[in-house]
Amino acid sequence: MSVVQISISAVLALLVLCGIAMMSKVKTAVAGNLLSALSMLAAIVATLWFNDILDVPSLWTMLILGFLSGGVIAARAKMIEMPQMVACFNGLGGGASALVGMMIYMNWGVQAGSKYAMFTRSTAMLAVVVGMLTLVGSAVAAGKLQRLLNQRPVEYKGHNLMVLSLLVLSLAAIAVGTVYGGNIWICLAALLLSGLFGWVFAIRVGGADMPVTISLLNSLSGVAGAIAGMATGDILLVAVGGIVGASGLLLTQIMCKAMNRSLGSILFRKSPKITVKPMVKPATVNPETIEELINNLSDMEIQELLDALNSLTGEIAGLRKELAALKGAGVAAEAAPQPEKEETATDVLRKAKDVIIVPGYGMALAQAQHIVKQLADRLAANGARVRFAIHPVAGRMPGHMNVLLAEADIPYDDLYEMDAINGDFKQTDAVVVIGANDVLNPAARNAEGTPIYGMPVLNVDEAKQVIVCNYDLKPGYAGVENPLYTRKKGVYLCLGDAKQTLIQLMKDL
Repeated sequence: MSVVQISISAVLALLVLCGIAMMSKVKTAVAGNLLSALSMLAAIVATLWFNDILDVPSLWTMLILGFLSGGVIAARAKMIEMPQMVACFNGLGGGASALVGMMIYMNWGVQAGSKYAMFTRSTAMLAVVVGMLTLVGSAVAAGKLQRLLNQRPVEYKGHNLMVLSLLVLSLAAIAVGTVYGGNIWICLAALLLSGLFGWVFAIRVGGADMPVTISLLNSLSGVAGAIAGMATGDILLVAVGGIVGASGLLLTQIMCKAMNRSLGSILFRKSPKITVKPMVKPATVNPETIEELINNLSDMEIQELLDALNSLTGEIAGLRKELAALKGAGVAAEAAPQPEKEETATDVLRKAKDVIIVPGYGMALAQAQHIVKQLADRLAANGARVRFAIHPVAGRMPGHMNVLLAEADIPYDDLYEMDAINGDFKQTDAVVVIGANDVLNPAARNAEGTPIYGMPVLNVDEAKQVIVCNYDLKPGYAGVENPLYTRKKGVYLCLGDAKQTLIQLMKDL
């Protein structure tokens, strides 16, 4: 490559990096996303120029078709479908890298950038393996998120051995392909083995592991692109792919820390099974047993029981006469103590001066973020301080809740990360939970053997007053019962569609 090409590649990679950095802040996220998109477009045009293929009509036809299809998808995709969209884009990136690697390995009209045959074949095969497992793994993740596949963890017999075996066989295919170039059967074997690895790896994912999986697949799509760049000798592709791979890996590490789990445990550890204690049936009374007990009583014991029964009957009759006399005198209503009016969720919110709102995936399903904004405004108008507690893995992808709340124009300064707000739940007047379960389940602290054991959670159970706007009381995605929802004191259950229950709360405020 010439000095000019290297310089242009470095500038474009720097622009992509700046765009990614800008997307880390809400105020500059839109501009950062636009900068990254324009930089990638410029990178595509630069790649065509570097390879002197700007005048190939079919390439421009594909670019226009891709532009149009991407525009249609962007216009039709809903905010709640963003996790599926991210998974699909990760898969497309991996699939493209696998296709490039396959064409390089088979010498199908693609000019490899390296003069070293062994290096070119090894990187091409590596791009095939990493790209294919990213494609299949992302497809499984998207299918689970879209409810086309079982959302619960699916585990086969000998699952860990299967994962490890497929990983070893995929690496062996890379080694064999490095020695023997241009063999279609080796290439197909690598595609099949890595695809199966992507399937068995992703099919076991469930519950709060999904954000970790999405971020890992994001990293792998970048890594696959960088490897494909090595195979083709394209330094720009190496740089951009490396940036995406590094940022995705960093995000994966953050998600693992938030889950208090290692990446190895997600890849290889057997999914913990939840043990449910059998319900104890109430004791049944056998009439024959009662008859036997009566037959064993002495005459004196029987007489004592009859006397006690006659005395109790007399007392009941006396109480009835007194009650009838009070009613006749017209003072029964005044004499009877009036029960205290039970406090409702609306009463709690009306008096609250410090409120924390905890959004979850149920809010996303109900598309209730705009109603949540209205509730927050209503509480603020009543003089309350309103904050939002965001768990790192709330939703189905990193930052899912932040995106939904930003769509409703909720100020970013009102969003607090778990570590920044967890100590305030004890002092707050009220907590409103909207479609969240696993991220605030106190069972994570002591329910050993469950999928969420050891996961840091929001300390909602420490609050004195908790209003729960969930669809029902069923366990969350992890399948673990939440003991907070069965607490009798200070918990107000507003069950049903989150949007409707929030509207009802606002009507009564």
